[in-house]
Amino acid sequence: MIVVVAAVVEKDGAFLVTRRLDGTHLAGLWEFPGGKIAPGETHVEALGREIREELDTEVDVGPLLLETTHAYAERSVSLHFYWCVLKGEPRPVLGQQMQWVSRADLRTLDVPAADEALIRLLTEPRVRR
Repeated sequence: MIVVVAAVVEKDGAFLVTRRLDGTHLAGLWEFPGGKIAPGETHVEALGREIREELDTEVDVGPLLLETTHAYAERSVSLHFYWCVLKGEPRPVLGQQMQWVSRADLRTLDVPAADEALIRLLTEPRVRR
C-alpha cells in the first residue's frame, strides 16, 4: 500500500489541480497536488515537501477532508486529502500543467479513479470549506 497525501486548495471558488507528467503512473490525468509520503515523514511534512517541490511555495495544512483507498492493477494507494492554503503563488516547477477549476467543472476533469470520491464530495452542494 502506497500512502499519498494531497492538497485541496480552493481560491475564489476554484480548485488547484495539476496534470501528471508523461512517464509517470497515470500520466496525463488531472490531480490535486501532493505525493507519496517518504519514510519517517508525517502527512504535514510530506505535503509541505511535495508542494515546495511541485509548486515552489509553502503551504498551511488544514483538516483532513477525505481518506480513501483504491486498488489499481499495478498498485494500491491510500489517499489522504487535506484542506490547504498556499502561502504564495503556485508555480509549476516540474513542467506539469496547472490550472484553477471551478467546483462546477471538477466533474469534467479526467482524474485518477482514486480521486473520484473526492470529486463527488466536493461537487455535492453541502460540502463547503
